[in-house]
Amino acid sequence: MSVHDRSVSDADGTRVVRAGLPEEEPYAPPLPGPVFAAHYHLPGDIEGAPYAYGRDANPTWSALERAVAALEAPQDPAAEAVVFASGMGAISAVLLSQLGPGQTVVLPSDGYNLLAALRARLEGFGVQVRTAPTDGWDEPGRLDVLAGARLLWLETPSNPGLDVCDIRRLADAAHERGALVAVDNTLATPLGQRPLELGADLAVASGTKALTGHGDVLLGYIVCRDAELAASVRAWRKTVGAIPGPMEAWLAHRSLATLDVRTRRQAGNALAVAEALTARPEVSDVRHPGLPGDDAHALAVRQMSRYGCVVSFTLPDKAYAERFLSGLRLVGEATSFGGVRSTAERRGRWGGDAVPEGFVRLSVGVEDAADLVADIRRSLDEARTSAQ
Repeated sequence: MSVHDRSVSDADGTRVVRAGLPEEEPYAPPLPGPVFAAHYHLPGDIEGAPYAYGRDANPTWSALERAVAALEAPQDPAAEAVVFASGMGAISAVLLSQLGPGQTVVLPSDGYNLLAALRARLEGFGVQVRTAPTDGWDEPGRLDVLAGARLLWLETPSNPGLDVCDIRRLADAAHERGALVAVDNTLATPLGQRPLELGADLAVASGTKALTGHGDVLLGYIVCRDAELAASVRAWRKTVGAIPGPMEAWLAHRSLATLDVRTRRQAGNALAVAEALTARPEVSDVRHPGLPGDDAHALAVRQMSRYGCVVSFTLPDKAYAERFLSGLRLVGEATSFGGVRSTAERRGRWGGDAVPEGFVRLSVGVEDAADLVADIRRSLDEARTSAQ
């Protein structure tokens, strides 16, 4: 195991640069290139063989898994990561490996829109699905939904609404009732929030987003402390073949080195953009957990160390939002979030999210903050003028 996996430094900026790297060797690259192999030389008994077949394991995945585990659980050498071909691969692995007929899961009613499709699949397998809104756990009697549940799934901050829930409180409540807790940590990243340190059993994320940050990789992962839990998820990956390609895994590991500087810059830019949007009369419901006036801010301060790159807001109607988006010069019109280049979209075009027609999800990149704010203000001005 690499000396760089745990406790090289308590500083995130150092950890992301060193995590998962092999021991240094003369004339060897610091991050070895991707290993392309469907099979490995496998003499004799296979018991204990680290690499046997390409669907089971790959040295490039192994290095990335050590790195991701070191970021999500830096103080726990027992934590294990399992990487997948996509975020949905990771989400599906947890839900489908841990739930069976007659069992109950609690999902967020306002979570990532593909959870709806997965919910239908679970119900088809005989799993009872209950839901709760991310910001509604303080309502009287809300915790009753956990009675008899096998698994509680949280997404905080939620996508696209950016609501926040109390991970520690809900993890304690779920554990008291015998349920596992999984937290989708995609938006926060492990540098903004560490669910395992807040009591969750599994941290799950789409590495497609800010973790890799360049809009060129599909990837997902889970991290947990329990070896049996990790083994069951890994077995599911093997059975269904939801494995990442070695090139994708290598690109993801390469990208981790800049995770601290990227997410720090993005969080600062996002706050500047959110503050500028709150001053616009045609803009309503500006959401960003870092905004002092945001409904989620007080809770976010308690469990997050940085607040992410996503800002959401609502324009008067669909046509207004589309005029605004088409007029942007520094912000591309695209889905997904977390990339170094700013993007935005009218989220209602996909369907499935309970948002107004003029709802915009903006992913703030690493461009100059003043330039981004100027571009957004100019496009809003033009969209308003066109409406008159």
